[in-house]
Formats: sequence, structure tokens, C-alpha cells
Amino acid sequence: MAMTQPSAFSLDDAAKTRIERKFREKRAIAQAREEALFGVFRDALTDEESWALKYLYAYMPVIDMADYDGTLFLNHVRTTLEIRGRMPWGARVPDRLFLAFVLPYRVNTENIEDSRGALHAELAGRTSALSMADAILETNYWCHEKATYVGSDLRTLSPLGMLRNARGRCGEESTLAVAALRSIGIPARQVYTPRWAHCDDNHAWVEAWADGTWHYFGACEPEARLDQGWFGPPARRAMLVNTRIAGDYPGSEDVTLADAWYTEINLLPNYAPTRTLTVAAKDGQGEAARGAQVRFELYNMAEFFPIAALPTDERGEARLTTGYGDLLVRAAKGELWGETFASAGDGRVELVLDRREQPAGAVDADLTPPPELAGDPPAPLSEEAAERHRRRLEEGTRIRAAYEASFPGEAEAAELAAAAGLPAERVGDALRKARGNAREIAAFLREQAAVHGEWPLRLLESLNEKDLTDTFSPALADHLLGAMPYREAFPEDVFVRYVLCPRVLHEMIVPYRGLFAGAFGDEEAAAFRAAPAALARWLGERFGLWEADVPNLQGRGNPAGSFRLMRGDRVSRDVLFAALCRALGIPARLHPSELKPQYWTNGRWADALYGDGTDGTDGAAGKAANGGGEIGDGANRDQACGGEADARSARGGTPSSAAGASGRGTVRLLRDPAAAPDAPEAAYAENFTVARLANGAYVTLLDPLGAAGVYDAPFEAEPGAYRLTTGVRMKDGAVKARLTYFAVRAGEETAVTLSYRRAAEALPVLGALPADRPFALADGTIRKLGELAGRKGALVAWLEPEREPTKHLLRELGELAAPYAALGAPIVLAAGGAEPAAAFDAAAYPELPASAAVVRDAGPADWAGVSPRPSRDAGYPHLFVVDERLRVRYASSGYRIGTGKEALRLLNAIASFAISNGGENA
Repeated sequence: MAMTQPSAFSLDDAAKTRIERKFREKRAIAQAREEALFGVFRDALTDEESWALKYLYAYMPVIDMADYDGTLFLNHVRTTLEIRGRMPWGARVPDRLFLAFVLPYRVNTENIEDSRGALHAELAGRTSALSMADAILETNYWCHEKATYVGSDLRTLSPLGMLRNARGRCGEESTLAVAALRSIGIPARQVYTPRWAHCDDNHAWVEAWADGTWHYFGACEPEARLDQGWFGPPARRAMLVNTRIAGDYPGSEDVTLADAWYTEINLLPNYAPTRTLTVAAKDGQGEAARGAQVRFELYNMAEFFPIAALPTDERGEARLTTGYGDLLVRAAKGELWGETFASAGDGRVELVLDRREQPAGAVDADLTPPPELAGDPPAPLSEEAAERHRRRLEEGTRIRAAYEASFPGEAEAAELAAAAGLPAERVGDALRKARGNAREIAAFLREQAAVHGEWPLRLLESLNEKDLTDTFSPALADHLLGAMPYREAFPEDVFVRYVLCPRVLHEMIVPYRGLFAGAFGDEEAAAFRAAPAALARWLGERFGLWEADVPNLQGRGNPAGSFRLMRGDRVSRDVLFAALCRALGIPARLHPSELKPQYWTNGRWADALYGDGTDGTDGAAGKAANGGGEIGDGANRDQACGGEADARSARGGTPSSAAGASGRGTVRLLRDPAAAPDAPEAAYAENFTVARLANGAYVTLLDPLGAAGVYDAPFEAEPGAYRLTTGVRMKDGAVKARLTYFAVRAGEETAVTLSYRRAAEALPVLGALPADRPFALADGTIRKLGELAGRKGALVAWLEPEREPTKHLLRELGELAAPYAALGAPIVLAAGGAEPAAAFDAAAYPELPASAAVVRDAGPADWAGVSPRPSRDAGYPHLFVVDERLRVRYASSGYRIGTGKEALRLLNAIASFAISNGGENA
């Protein structure tokens, strides 16, 4: 009897038909790259290889079809299938999980490289004899050896880039860990909370599947067992825990959005208590508003950020599984919209979409996050297991430190600078930033400085710091050589920022100037230089828009790929326009706060108009605000070439346009004459933002102020309706928000008062720290806490130096070094937790305030005499603000962005109270 051949990946006829249909659609879109992408199908492919390739192509983002070739994807497929057959658990992984969480080559927004085989070679020998659960733990120990946390900009390093750099933000750490697990055939996914409810910023971590169960862990931050991590307590207060999957995912998890090209699943029920919030949208006649977009917006970083944007169904309803915190719910269809605040107790809210204009004046709102909940404490580790884990952490730190010690240092930088005739300090700074890529950067300087002098160094200095870690000499040479013919045509700062610099937004830097120069004849290029508006129209006629991909990939296409395919999203088109201009010697940028494409002409910036009916829509800023889920770091949000310098150029200096010259108005922020003494110091994206109303939603401007000061100068703004959001976050995570509405008119200045709500909080005595608790200084000297704290109050914190929450606190203290120095209150920082005190190297944090003492706790391990007792569940850092008598006035445990500034505010309050009461605190 004939045997029935099993279907590849258990695909039934319906699934195969769906994949074939989507594959054909993507193939038609990518006709311009038919051979480069689809020529691999002429190879001798097995049935599994063919279907795996079709599956990838069917759901592949268009930017990947533009940027990469079919050989990369075929190599990836063959390597992955070979790994599945080789690893002992390969046959135990169900096909649906293999397709969704092992086969994919992409994790986040990283550059795609043929890395699976390289990662497998590193890990197979360490894991193949282990259980799946132990293999996951071992993989994370390996990740810890390779990389640690540092805040950085929103561009995501690839796994190989992380291995070179040895550090990255949480989105990059988790990208590395997911890629590593997939390289040994274990299903893995990056999960994230788009924004926290109880504090600012966001976080990403990893879930991995072992023998029927999904487990979580913190990437590059190993624990001795699965389902543990410092982010556990914050996750119990989350409003959404999300992941996106390329494909029609048939799993059992709660589906947030089933898009034609990807699936969003909500994993919040695994971490926190949940409710279902239903939003019913109706039009002005009371009929169901079908197809409206509902935005579930959470206050974070002084904006209302859409953690989810969902379409309404036939009944005009959209549903989100979320936590027990407050949201601003907004729905829009066409030009009509409606909004309301949804409290933690609401299960259903109704919106009438009958508004076109924004309200006048100001609206105050009290916003409450989900409550802080205690979790089940984990069973204690045996002494043997705890010691083994401690040794593994110490070993991983030592391995990583040894690798970092191999980076070129001051001597190599000085030698290179002398040979190239360049300033040693600046060369050293470039090599320091380049880290594991320093020799590539050195090669570029060595090869190019002899001919071009300081200009190769100027190019490097125009880039974001992360660019130096993964940009190679050929790409840098392409940009240098392509730009130099135009250096005399413009003022130096215009040339450097907007012609020489290859960085436009968040795209991977690749060589494109030679490609673009060869694509246009001399006469055509000269015509575009004389009339850049014609280049915008040329691009508008040829570039086909495709905006159905995962939102956070918008704008990630590199200019060379976008040019070859001539298809992609609007933001990638804007990046391509700026790159084309720079390659042809036309200064160009994306507007520093709106991110709309502009070119420099007649001494001012002009908006690029494509003439295809898409002009006047939101720029990249709107796409970035609406994309959701980009895992960054709230204190490091470099955007376009020049970083903050580009934002400053919007208001002055040679590159800027006069107010109204391009149809814009200006906004001037005024001090509040009635401000309370304890009102916060204004800081953009920390306690205030400005947003413009567009298509029924408010789009937050990227920082329009730069470093010029909040009140010192007006900033450009497109005409329209605006909302100024201010917020004061309380110690429990609640927010007192104020929404102030205003309008901007072309050629006019609008003055808006920046006001905050009163939010005075008492400073009760919560307990005390023991004055006789001993601490060891770096030289071994023992000092008591009473001696270290002095007479001005103090900040005392116990830390886990290798963990992200501690690194956030140390970064905040460094950023606040000047005001802490002015206050003069001591800062006592003690290593604690499972990590050895030796791991806390004060030299790694040179920006810390001068009053900071890095010590080792020499007291008992049971917190004897410390009151209130630190929360073991919340984890490190454990921070206390004490007065001059060591009475605790503020205590915080675990992850919470902003504790450095909160501690400074309270220390100032303690000092002021002591002065006003003759030096004696109440």
C-alpha cells in the first residue's frame, strides 16, 4: 500500500493556499529585484526548504525584500533546518512553534546578517547534552559573558553587532538572546511592555519554550532558574505585555491584533491581573462606527502613548486585555474623533465620534497605575546552587571584561593620531566609542586622512555613537568620497550635518553614494541640484508605497535597498529622499521635531513635496509615535544626524529657517507666574511634551527645544491644533496631569504657559538606618554609615551593579552630578545582591557626583537595624533618602525610572526644612 507523504511543517491545504497567495503578492511587489530575491528557487530545494522559504517571503517585511538577497534567506533556512535535525529536542518542537519562533530570521528592527550558524557554533557544544530548560539557562549565561546593559538610541544592533560591542539596551540584549536560542532550535520570542504605567520608559525581555511550557527571563541577566527576573514586580503593574509574530499565528494566546501580515499577541495575563476593556464607537447619529481606529493611550514620559491601536469591528467595538490602571481612550474615523479617560474599574466605555476641533483651555486629570502587588516569593536556593550561580556571574563578568580590555586604548589612539596627523584626543574619543569595531574605524582614518586630512574624523563625529560600533570602512569611504566634492559649496556646519553625514534617521548605514551617483547622468544631477523640488517629484512618481508591515519597522529600510526596489513605507521614502539629496550635493534632513523631509535652498529649509497626494500627511515623527513597541531607553533618544544639534538648528544658526519662511509659525513657552516652590524643573519628554493633532490623533513632537533651554527661544511648529501635556509623577506612580490646548498659525508666534499641578507630598519618618552599620572603602578602610552620611541628609543605596535597574540609577545620578554637587549631600553606594562587590567598579561611572562614595557593605546580610526593611520581592536597587539623623524619609526598592531625581528633590526639601527650622529637622 502506498505511503502518504506527510505535509511539510504540518501545513494543511488551507494554510498552503494562504501562503502561496501571500507569496505571489510579495513576489509581484518585488519585481524590481526578481532575480536577486527569487533566483534561489531554481536551486535543488527539498520540500521543507521550499515551503520554509515561501513562508518567510510570504510574511517578509517589504524593507527586507529591498535590503537583502535570496541567498541570505536560503542559507538561513538550510542552517535552521539542519539545526532542527541535529539538536536533541528538534523533533519535540511543534511545527507551529517552529514556524513562528525558530525559523524567523528577524527579532526586532536589527540589521539582518547570516548569523544563525555562527551563534550555533558558539552554543551547540554547551547545550546539546542539557535539558531544554537548562539549555535556556546556559544560553543566558553565555549572553551575560558577551554583553551587558547600557542605555542607547533607538536603532537596534544586530546579534553580531552586540557581540562586537559587548553592551546594548534591553531591546538589543533580548534580540541577542532570542537569536541565540533560535540558533539551537529552541522557540523564543522577545516580549515587551510598550510603556510602563507606574514609571517612565519601557522594557523588553525573553520568553522561551521548553517541553510544553513558556518560561521568561531577563536577557543577559542570568538567574539560577527560569521564571525569575528583576522585572517581575514591575510587570505585575503593566498594562500590556506584547509580542509580534510575522504570520498567521494559530496559538492559544490572547490575540490583540490579527493583521493580514502579522499577529500581535498579548501575554499580560501571564504576569498581571487583567480585565477586558471594550470600547464602543458610534457616529453622530448613534450608529456603530465600523473601521474606526481606537488608541489605548498610557501616560508615560509626559505623553499619552498608544500601547495599542486597534480597528473597530462590525459592531463598532474594539477590545483590549489590559491591567487595572487608567488609560486615555481615543477613537477616530476620517476627520471625526472622540476621547475619554477610562479608569481601572471600567470594563466598557462608549465614544461618539463627532468632534473635529480640539477643546479650549486646559483639562486636569489624575491618573492611577495598577496597584503594587506582592508576588509569591521563590523558594530559596541551596547554598551550593547560590554559590554556583554567583561564580557563573563572576566568571561571565570576567570573560566580558577581558574582551573589552582588548579594545584599542590610549596608546593605540595616540599612535594612530600621530601617523595620520590628527588630534589625539578626538581620535581616542572615536575609537573609544567604536569599542569592538575600533580597528575598522582606525583603518578608515588611516586610509583616508593622508588624502583628506581631518575630514574623515569630521564624518565620524557627525554620527551617533552607536554608528561607530557597526559601520565598516568601505561604507564610510563611500560617504566621505561622495561628499567631498561639495565641501566648498556650503557653510561648514551645513555641509557637515546635511551633506557629509550619512545618518538620516534609524536606518542601517550602508554605502549608497556611489550607487546614486551612477544612477543619474551629470546633466540630470545638476538639474536636481538647481531645483531639489524636482527630485522630490521624481521620487514621488516612481516610489510605490507599502505600509502594511509591522509598525516599528517603518523608516528602517536603508536608502540603497529602497532605491533598488522603489517600494516601501513613507518614512523609508523620506529617508531615501534625504539620502539622494546628500549624495547629489543637496543639504537635506528630516525636520528635527516633525521629521518631515526638507532640503536647503536659498538659505532656508523647504519641505519636500512628492506631488503624489501623500504630501501634508504626518512625517516620520507621527509614524514613530504611532508605531508602538520600539524598545529604547528614555534618556537616550538620538534621532537624526547630529542628534541634539539638529534640534537646535531648528531655531537658530546658519542651517535654520526663519519663522514662517516655510509656512510654519513659532511657539514660545512661558514660565508660570503662579508656579509653586516645589514645581518641577521643566524637562522635555520627562515632565512635558507638545503634540499636534493630525487625522484625529495627537502626534508628539520629538524634542523641539534641544539644549537651548525651555524658556529661552521660540521653536518652529507647523500650523494646526496642539496639546501641551505636563505631568507630575507621585511616589506611588500616580500622575497629576494637565492638558493645555492651543493653536499655531503660519507666520505668528503663540505664547503658552507651561504650568504644573500642585503635587506637594509629606515627608513622614518611615524608619531609620543604623548609624553604626560598617562599610568598607576601596582601600579597605572601615567607616560607619553615620560617618559617611554627615550632617546634610544622604542618599544611601544598595545595588546590583550588573543589573539594568542599578544601571538606570547610576546613569541618573551621573546626569544629576551638578545639582547633587550644589546640594552637597553625601551619596553612599554599596554593592549587594548575588554579585560580588568587586563587580562594582567606580571607574566605570566617572560621571557620578563627587559626593558619591562607592563602598562594600561590611554589615550583616539580614538588614539588621534597617527600617523599613527592603522589599526582597522588588529586588535591587534598595534606595533610602535620610535626614541628618539617618531617619528614613523616602524608600524605594526595585526598578523605577526617575528615583535619582526624586531623591534629589526630597534631599533639597529636607535641607530647606532644616534651614528654616534652625538646622533641626522635624
